[in-house]
Amino acid sequence: MGRTRVVITGIGAISPLGLTSARTWEGLCAGKSGIKRITKFDPAKFTCQLAGEVEEYKIQQYVPKSFRKATKLMSKDIELAVIAADEAVRDSGLITKAIDEQKINVNPQRMAINIGAGLISCDPCELAPAVAKSLSDGKFDIQKWGKEGLDLVTPLWLLKYLPNMLACHVGIIHDIQGPSNTITCAEVSGHIAIAEATEVIARGNSDIAIAGGAEAKVNPVLIMRQCLIKRTTNKHNNDAEGACRPFDADASGSVFGDGGGIVVLENLDNATKRGAKIYAEVVGTGQSACINPVYEHIEPDGYGLTIAIEKALAQANISPKDIDLIIPHGTGIPQDDLAEAKGIEAAIGKETKRIPVWPTKSMLSNTGAACGGLDVVAAVLAIRDGIIPAAKNCVKKAIGCNLNIVTTAQKANIRYALCCGYTYGGQTAAVILKKFEN
Repeated sequence: MGRTRVVITGIGAISPLGLTSARTWEGLCAGKSGIKRITKFDPAKFTCQLAGEVEEYKIQQYVPKSFRKATKLMSKDIELAVIAADEAVRDSGLITKAIDEQKINVNPQRMAINIGAGLISCDPCELAPAVAKSLSDGKFDIQKWGKEGLDLVTPLWLLKYLPNMLACHVGIIHDIQGPSNTITCAEVSGHIAIAEATEVIARGNSDIAIAGGAEAKVNPVLIMRQCLIKRTTNKHNNDAEGACRPFDADASGSVFGDGGGIVVLENLDNATKRGAKIYAEVVGTGQSACINPVYEHIEPDGYGLTIAIEKALAQANISPKDIDLIIPHGTGIPQDDLAEAKGIEAAIGKETKRIPVWPTKSMLSNTGAACGGLDVVAAVLAIRDGIIPAAKNCVKKAIGCNLNIVTTAQKANIRYALCCGYTYGGQTAAVILKKFEN
């Protein structure tokens, strides 16, 4: 008995380029950058003063009226997931409780959810009064925190910042009663969430799944941490558009931002029976981990990524000759870009010179747990339109990078697309999509 085929029938995205997948794709094709000087807080004392911020929105517009009170308990990470999921479900043609209670066309018990989440940091202003109450002679006193400070923290505060609350809120809104899971593997959370949701459907535990990732990285605590471990660029505060330069000789670090990328996955029989439009098929996934004592970076040879790609190719039952597009992680951190390039080259061999490679973070920024979801959405649209947009800010490839970086937009019949990623700490992942053929 063959493996159950899993297809993508809906996509949703919110990014620094727009509040929808259509606007995000339009911006990517136009080579626009969503990276700008931070406006959410004063970044003057930060070594990197740039980020990919999403435009203003009203979360109440993306949830049913009966659920609007619950938005008070949503962190921005949750809101990003809710918005991307709302678009993906509507795009799929599925009618859940959130879309129209009178016309529901799904069995909620056969619907799963798997969303990647990051380390959710709260707005410092939320805890400032409690911290101030806990000071003794200008220093934080843990005893006073327990006796007095915590009294100033609302009992429901924690519900905004638990990583699983992204999947919880989306699941409640759409009445998803099947398997639910949360992946917290930093910048590959979205890739792995899609991979795991694919397996849930493939083994017959669900017919439909909402999967992807979301994260709000534009937070002073999160940006400060990335600055301190030297993953951010500190050379382009006056040149936001040219700041993030994946695989470029002048790359100096990453730029972080907010985003969410969600897809609706479905077993082929279910999608066919309801006459759904099918964007692409998920045919291979792979995961691995590298072990580098310097946890901020992946191993110099990118071996963990090589393993993940090889596993995905094996599951898809294809060779590197079949791949027509690679969307890499491409953070703009020089030593990690070089390690990733070596890892990809080790997996695809002599096809390295042929396969177009299109990094997206120079335009979308590094959106943490959302990276994989956004890249999969981008790959789906590239397959649909037969277009590979141009990479931005890769003027001269870094020495040692042999990847075929796309510097001008090109038309292409994309049969198979590979999205891959890694994260500090060593987790790696790969997802292969196939142009749908009935």
